[in-house]
Parts: sequence; C-alpha cells; structure tokens
Amino acid sequence: MAAMRRLMLLRHAKSAWPANTADRDRPLATRGREAAPVMGRYLAEELLLPDLVLISPAKRTAETWELVKPMLPEKPPTHYEPRIYEAKPERLLNVVQETDPGVRTLLMIGHNPGFEELAARLAGHGDRYAAARMAQKYPTCGLAVIDFAIEDWRDLAAQGGRLDRFVTPGSLGEGPDE
Repeated sequence: MAAMRRLMLLRHAKSAWPANTADRDRPLATRGREAAPVMGRYLAEELLLPDLVLISPAKRTAETWELVKPMLPEKPPTHYEPRIYEAKPERLLNVVQETDPGVRTLLMIGHNPGFEELAARLAGHGDRYAAARMAQKYPTCGLAVIDFAIEDWRDLAAQGGRLDRFVTPGSLGEGPDE
C-alpha cells in the first residue's frame, strides 16, 4: 500500500483594497483578521498539522499565516514561494511536485483562481458534498484538504486525489464566506 500525502490549499483571508496600494501589498481586512485564527483553530482541533508551509509572498497571505500559526501546537518550517503568487494551476502543481518526499502534509497559502482550479483538477473523488461546495465557491479562507495514495509528490496526477473536506469560516459558523 502506498504512503499517503496530504495537500491543504488555504486561500488567504479577506483582504482590503486601500487606494494606491499594489496588489502584492494589500493587507487583510478586519473580517480577514477575524477569519484566519478561526481556520488556525480548526486545523489544530482537527489535527490537520502541516510538515511544511509554502506561502505566496503577498502581504495578505503572510498576514493570514501569521494569524493561523499561533493556533497550531507546533510551528512547521515555512517558506515564501514566489511562484505561488498569481499562479495558474500548472505552476502550482509544479511547486507541489517539487516538494521533498519526506513532507507528508503540505499546506500552501495562496490565491484564486489558481487554488480553486488546482483543487478541482486534483480531487478525482471524495466527499461529494464538499466537492459541490468547493465548485460553487472557493471563498477567502477556504481550505481544501486533498489526500493522495502516493509516496512521492512527483507522482501527483490529475483526478488522483481524494477530497477529504472543504471548509470555510462560514461552514464553521464563523461569519459569511467571501
């Protein structure tokens, strides 16, 4: 039986749109600063603990991680990965496939539409209700958890994963999804 690998795709929390601010420099909005710790607590309570975190270099993704991280019992290694910013699913897939095989659970924090498209491409089966919610909307702070029966990240294939869950702050009863 193949070893398991788990990919968790967390879209950044709700961001603000200050005037004269470059997209990469947009901070979190108040609602985002409230939602990110909710998702951090959820990760901790559900024992969805990453071995490695890859983060887009955008300010809103960094701020999301800084609010999620304190909720986790252990602080995993974290790397800012420039290729995640504004990435198409093909580039995101390349980033995942380059992950060291010793990493069993990978958390990526990034953006749409790339995350939504990658999750849809990789999740071939699993929780059909979660898949329907994810297909309807992948809001800010949305989390897709996809499991793969593989020993090496290089073996990821389209439709090869099982969608374990798709969770949002709204689905946890913590405000509206945006």
